[in-house]
Amino acid sequence: MSTATSSSYTAGRGPLGWLASAEAWLDDKGKPAWIIAMVLGFVLVWPVGLALLAYMIWSGKMGCKSNRMNRGHRAMRVGRGTGNSAFDAYRADMIARLEQEQADFESFLQRLRDARDKAEFDEFMQDRARAAAQSGDSRDTDAESDSAARSGA
Repeated sequence: MSTATSSSYTAGRGPLGWLASAEAWLDDKGKPAWIIAMVLGFVLVWPVGLALLAYMIWSGKMGCKSNRMNRGHRAMRVGRGTGNSAFDAYRADMIARLEQEQADFESFLQRLRDARDKAEFDEFMQDRARAAAQSGDSRDTDAESDSAARSGA
């Protein structure tokens, strides 16, 4: 007995066994059988076709092979090895180098921010000193004019 026949045989038990058997039979026939069943469901009773379409999308039976391949590439990017030790070593070295470059760049940006903040603070302090000096000069000239007015009077 083949695996397809044994899976359809065991799926045939239970109250909804005929549904599981139909699914196994359609799986054995492939994607075109699913599409034909969906179209016939829409033609005969549209809710059945809609239900089949929803099931096919939900179960992934409508997905194409490239989507399955992309899922494999995503899993590879997460950190699992590819099986090629030379490539895995190269990738690990490249990732370590890129992480080091990122850390260096972030520290460079932090030094730039610190330098800009220091320059802005120094400029603020110079402006404040100039304003204090100007107000001090005007007070001195006011004091001198007051004393000259008193002595001249």
